[in-house]
Amino acid sequence: MAVSVHALSEGGLAELTLRKIARRMGGSITLITHYFANREALLDALLAHVRADADTALDELAEITDPRERLRAALEWFLPDTEEALMQERARVALLTRQVAEPVIRRNLDRMESAMRAVLVRGVEELVPADELGGTVDMVRVWVSGMALSVVEHPEIWTPERQKAALERFLGVLPAAQLPAR
Repeated sequence: MAVSVHALSEGGLAELTLRKIARRMGGSITLITHYFANREALLDALLAHVRADADTALDELAEITDPRERLRAALEWFLPDTEEALMQERARVALLTRQVAEPVIRRNLDRMESAMRAVLVRGVEELVPADELGGTVDMVRVWVSGMALSVVEHPEIWTPERQKAALERFLGVLPAAQLPAR
């Protein structure tokens, strides 16, 4: 999957062909088609891999007992503060640009959004009243999306240190982080 993410992050969907993936791996297209019948199958597997990462994050968040620390960990999960995370975010942005034209992308992005929102729900659910949960998740989702896009656009400005400083500032003004745990 790493080769597919790398291809997407460098050249967008045009680089995500079975032939080009095989070339990047130094093998034949037969090797790739043994596992993936077509590009749609490759995309399904790639995005299932991303959703599995969200499931792992949910499991890790469940082990954090302090609600404020859980929120911080949930938000940190979204930061593209490593080369790998930045590459994944660039790949996601490349997919976003083609979601209308390719139903497989739209379907998988919808599933991915649900997985990402689940991470955010887990991060804030003990810090806000139930009737404010949806709106708080929406607000936090907009912040993490904006941060990720800013880093993709200007990685030289948004260093990992600056991302973490922005996260601390956001936590300082986020009402959910200031409430006593329920």
